[in-house]
Amino acid sequence: MLEIIGWIVVVALFVIGMAGAIYPILPGALAIYAAFFVYGLCISFSPFGFWFWAIQSIIVIVLFVADYAVNAWGVKKFGGSRASVIGSTIGVLIGPFVIPAFGLILGPLIGAVLGELYVGSDWNKSLKVGFGSVVGLFTSTVVKFALQLTMIVLFVIWLI
Repeated sequence: MLEIIGWIVVVALFVIGMAGAIYPILPGALAIYAAFFVYGLCISFSPFGFWFWAIQSIIVIVLFVADYAVNAWGVKKFGGSRASVIGSTIGVLIGPFVIPAFGLILGPLIGAVLGELYVGSDWNKSLKVGFGSVVGLFTSTVVKFALQLTMIVLFVIWLI
């Protein structure tokens, strides 16, 4: 019975984790990482050795660094300032709550535009930087999705 419950929780955490790649308010990589511990506690830790934990931990660290860096890259590539990077980040976090259907895209866009306007940029440059924040967000989402899927695939391979 504990094994069945363990698998249900593992699969649920994988689903939450993958949804977190798209919806940043959910704990993406951490949910997937937690699934490994649930599996170990409910079923067995024996399939997982040093290399499994090392590789998975490195992927999680890369995900956290890349998540911020790729978004900041998008803003910077389009000429954004530190204020627009901060605005974009705030927009990613609160946008989905303020504008439920479109907040994930409009949040970073508006945040970056407001950040850039705050430092005195003109409207055209601010819009260009806002567009860059959306490019960064989409690039970051693709990277997160691929790396988190890799975490799950490695888990399955380790069990085989």
